[in-house]
Amino acid sequence: QVQLVESGGGSVQAGGSLSLSCAISGHTYSKACMGWFRQAPGKEREGVAAIGSDGTINYADSVKGRFIISEDNGKNTLYLQMNTLKPEDTAMYYCAALLVTRYCSASLTASFYDDWGQGTQVTVSS
Repeated sequence: QVQLVESGGGSVQAGGSLSLSCAISGHTYSKACMGWFRQAPGKEREGVAAIGSDGTINYADSVKGRFIISEDNGKNTLYLQMNTLKPEDTAMYYCAALLVTRYCSASLTASFYDDWGQGTQVTVSS
């Protein structure tokens, strides 16, 4: 059974930085597309950043130039470095994965992914 476990959330003042990690385990697929999503209270879940199976990266416009997604395939870990954080970045952050045997794209659509972590809270104060 595939498991995704996020870590690294917390509270920070506006302008600060946080780094999130997502460890994936329990799979034997050779390729994966992975993404970071967030959901604030009363709002829909939105895609933040994603990596396709070919390494292509996609960011939401709201985080371009501030967030960096990366992966360590040897450690089966996905990262999200968040810089210059804003109060509007406050949300529960989730990592997601779609495990495949061939190609998949860097999608920012939640329904694209099959497996999800439990989430980690990020709070940015002004």
